[in-house]
Amino acid sequence: MPFQPSSETSPVLPAIRCRGLAHGFAGRPVLAGIDFEVAPGSLSALLGPNGSGKSTVIKLLAGLLTPLGGTIHIAGLEVAQGGAPLKQRIGVVPERLALLEHLTVEEHFNILAPVYGLTRTEVLVRRDGLIDALALEEVRYLPIRHGSYGTRKKLALALALLHAPQVLLLDEPFEGLDPVAAHVVRQLFLRLAVSGATVFFTSHALSLVERVATQVLLLQGGRIHWEGSPGEVAGSLESFYFEQIELPEPPELPWLASPR
Repeated sequence: MPFQPSSETSPVLPAIRCRGLAHGFAGRPVLAGIDFEVAPGSLSALLGPNGSGKSTVIKLLAGLLTPLGGTIHIAGLEVAQGGAPLKQRIGVVPERLALLEHLTVEEHFNILAPVYGLTRTEVLVRRDGLIDALALEEVRYLPIRHGSYGTRKKLALALALLHAPQVLLLDEPFEGLDPVAAHVVRQLFLRLAVSGATVFFTSHALSLVERVATQVLLLQGGRIHWEGSPGEVAGSLESFYFEQIELPEPPELPWLASPR
């Protein structure tokens, strides 16, 4: 009998898939074999206290760190073997932004053109559009070391978007942004999701996460403590977050209240 192709549609591969992801520093475990998946076109937020491993996860997904165990697949490629094809599919804003302090905003765009194989025309159109969208025109010709932290964060995001990646990996994208810039970035993320791109980000801005995220992962104690959508939470995401994490008792500092 001749082969008959299946009438069923092929399953959609996750944009991000981690299995048994483990890492640590100086003998201290940070990630204890976590598993999670992120669907294409989703806006996924990784939450957790400082030191829980959120930035480590971003670095591992981006290939900036090598895991001590487990596997990572992004956009159908294994990160450990992704190389140049993987770089074409992801955009990254790491913890330290990875900007070149002596270069201007415009020069940052120019040096990335050959990295992503973009033509001069493509770079000009995309550069000008991103500079306008993220309000970088006033600092366009200044060395980025003269820009505020919010300006530097917007430039790092613009550079991550230059090659229209399938997956964005962002460490605290709203940190340092004023309310107007945060609104613009949130709207940008929503448009990216509609176009099919995936945004995976860490954040402490719980009110913004609640408005933008379709998936929330709560990282605590080296494991995914909770996973779901903001709509599954009774009450606000902030209240739910504080119910889930271990809150430290504030120390008593009687000298702060002592009369001078």
